[in-house]
Amino acid sequence: MAQDAKNTLYYGDNLPVLREHLPDECADLIYLDPPFNSNADYNVLFTEHAEKSHAQVVAFGDTWTWDTEAARNFDDAVKNGGAHVADCMRAFQTLLGTSDMLAYLAMMAPRLVELRRVLKPTGSVFLHCDDTASHYLKLLMDAVFAPQNYRNEIIWERTTGRKGVSRFGRVHDSILFYAKSETLTWNAPTTPQTEENVRGHDLMKDDGGLYRVSDLTGAGQGPPRRFGKIKIAPPAGRHWQFDQEGMDRLLAEGRIAFSKGGKPRLKTYVKDLAGKAVRDIWTDIEPINAAAAERLGFPTQKPVALLERMISAASNKGDVVLDPFCGCGTTVEAAQKLGRRWIGIDITHLAINLIKVRLADAFGRKAAKTYTVIGEPTDLAGAKALANQDKYQFQYWALGLVEAKPMAVDQKKGADHGIDGKLYLTDSSGRADPVIISVKGGHVNVAQVRDLRGVVERDNAAIGVLICLEQPTAPMRAEAASAGFYAARNLGDTKHPRLQILTIEDLLAGKRIDLPAQQVARSFKQAPKAKGKKTENMAIDFGTKEEE
Repeated sequence: MAQDAKNTLYYGDNLPVLREHLPDECADLIYLDPPFNSNADYNVLFTEHAEKSHAQVVAFGDTWTWDTEAARNFDDAVKNGGAHVADCMRAFQTLLGTSDMLAYLAMMAPRLVELRRVLKPTGSVFLHCDDTASHYLKLLMDAVFAPQNYRNEIIWERTTGRKGVSRFGRVHDSILFYAKSETLTWNAPTTPQTEENVRGHDLMKDDGGLYRVSDLTGAGQGPPRRFGKIKIAPPAGRHWQFDQEGMDRLLAEGRIAFSKGGKPRLKTYVKDLAGKAVRDIWTDIEPINAAAAERLGFPTQKPVALLERMISAASNKGDVVLDPFCGCGTTVEAAQKLGRRWIGIDITHLAINLIKVRLADAFGRKAAKTYTVIGEPTDLAGAKALANQDKYQFQYWALGLVEAKPMAVDQKKGADHGIDGKLYLTDSSGRADPVIISVKGGHVNVAQVRDLRGVVERDNAAIGVLICLEQPTAPMRAEAASAGFYAARNLGDTKHPRLQILTIEDLLAGKRIDLPAQQVARSFKQAPKAKGKKTENMAIDFGTKEEE
């Protein structure tokens, strides 16, 4: 029986999410930018490693090592990926040994197999990578999608000005573009003609703008034409490309120019030229730099324009776009902006929270009604289970309930100085007062409230908030009450407790931090609004997977 779902964000490892939630042939386009520690020393990635204990990747920890989990992934790919994938993985093992690079490829192989399964016959996949692993990933993509379905290796200039000490500066990423079959959806993309990309022609300018001139004749004999009061015959062996009516119209429009020798030439304004076909080297899409309006502080963030180009080219309105490593949600935003339906998957609550805030910033608070989130705790039992499973993911999730930014984004592990997250209260003057947040998933006591009070006083923060799973004790509440109140600036007598204790149960019931209504509380950098686009509530309709 078919199920009707909104656009969907999944929290969790994308491999089980793909296998347990997504049926065959449900996606029209897939974009993935899988994490990879490309900044590591190149040689280290190929060094064989002994067995290590597996640790879950959290936040931005995109280092892959050969361990039990990698061996399990390798075995999965060999047994379940099909003959070509099995042969490919065995060849990688022979070449690379049990190295970090093999661990990365073993992680990717079963996921690519699942992505091919969920891709429609008319669908395409774009795999974003750098030159550290692109050659291996292309072989793996050949094994999964078949060499005949390879379309392009797109080169995107992601940065400029880098100098190499003993090599040429590395400034590009690769995007491997594969189709699932010969009948792929394709809308040939173009870019507007500009003065820069029509170079090679002598450009001139008049009141109508920039223009170039071209020949008015073609091969083959033809009669003369009248140009105003004079009649001009074409050169020997040539004919005029337009009949007399056409020539008269061009003259009336000012579209014919005469050379010094009196030869008529066709004027074509740059603004009227057909769009320039997009090729496989992209230098016209700027990377996310430090001053970019869309910069959110996510280290692997890609520009929306990059995703818009791929989504526009290989899908149509209403199609489903899937990103299994959706990170800060650039694919999700671009899909929503272009009227596509979308599915995003990420293994961190940090990413899920950031995407929620980003969609609200770009499309308004009503955007929350256009999607659902699967995998997040919805009750106290689920919150406790998450805290027991992974204390960091519990922390990210709890901070997301109050839209606070985890300090782990900006600081090294262990350097938070008693602060797990922050909000900032801003007013019309531009001054920002910090609200610091501490999250406790285990036993709580009055000492933790005293510690938080010390941090608030040390950092001269406006408010301190303790978020906890357990119910606070009477001494904890008394200690919090003794901290007094924060008086909002220039807002009369509005006062708000300097120390506040909120339980997860409180937050799930809708309670929020007591903050001045006139001051805006923000944590993540605000994403720009989507211009001229309406948020559409488009449903994804696909059948429920049947058990084999």
